[in-house]
Amino acid sequence: MGSQQIAKGEEFERKAEKKIKGWGLFGSKYEDAADFYQKAANCFKLSKSWDRAAVVYIKLANCNLKSGSKHEAASAYVDGANCYKKTSPKQAISCLDEAVNIFLEINRINMGARYCKEIGELYEQGQNFDQAITYFERAADLYQTEEVTTSASQCRQKVAQFSAQLGKYQKAIDIYEEIARYSLNNNLLKYGARGHLLNAGICQLCKGDDLDPTFSRTRECKLLADLAAAFDEEDVGKFTVAVKEFDSISKLDAWRTTLLLRVKESIKSKELEEDDLT
Repeated sequence: MGSQQIAKGEEFERKAEKKIKGWGLFGSKYEDAADFYQKAANCFKLSKSWDRAAVVYIKLANCNLKSGSKHEAASAYVDGANCYKKTSPKQAISCLDEAVNIFLEINRINMGARYCKEIGELYEQGQNFDQAITYFERAADLYQTEEVTTSASQCRQKVAQFSAQLGKYQKAIDIYEEIARYSLNNNLLKYGARGHLLNAGICQLCKGDDLDPTFSRTRECKLLADLAAAFDEEDVGKFTVAVKEFDSISKLDAWRTTLLLRVKESIKSKELEEDDLT
């Protein structure tokens, strides 16, 4: 079946190219070619020839642009990106970038934000956190423009997460505190505020700054107070006990665990320096 679909796809692709090269009204010939390219891409997808399908989707996008169908062109780039995701994330990002630019040009800001976020996720998968930050920030700004506050907040949390992983702790702190302040003023979100403040507090510890928790009478506040005391006293054992006690009730996620390990290593290195001096 795969080889049959490939043969059908190649035939549709030839018909599309023949339409473009042939005589006809400027707009209509590209519309006719677009129909053939769409059929060719579907055939290549059915045969799981993802790269070939993606290439045809890009040709389809160009046809749609020439016939003035910008929304359809952006959608074709998205379809091409979805095919490339299976073989080449770099090419998928390139297609999504094209789609974002077109969606913003035709004032489909929400769609532009959606695919900026998707590019950020692809960079995240590839561990390219600098680029992930760039696109999640852009997505957050676009969502905020459309007042899609929840999605904007989710993107900003990603920016904070990756900023902290890259050692940009103050940037992460500012974002977590901003989100916490917003959450406290929202009945549906206020119970999540202490989680954001905990993240901000962990980043403060990574910076080595004094801690001033603003969410007393919570387990998260007690954890940060205990960790801050252990940090000041350079007591690795006390630090470890505080983390284990909290983790036994509320499981720490991988991001928090990674940052807390950085703080622990910092305490250990200070202990070693003091041992060397004595």
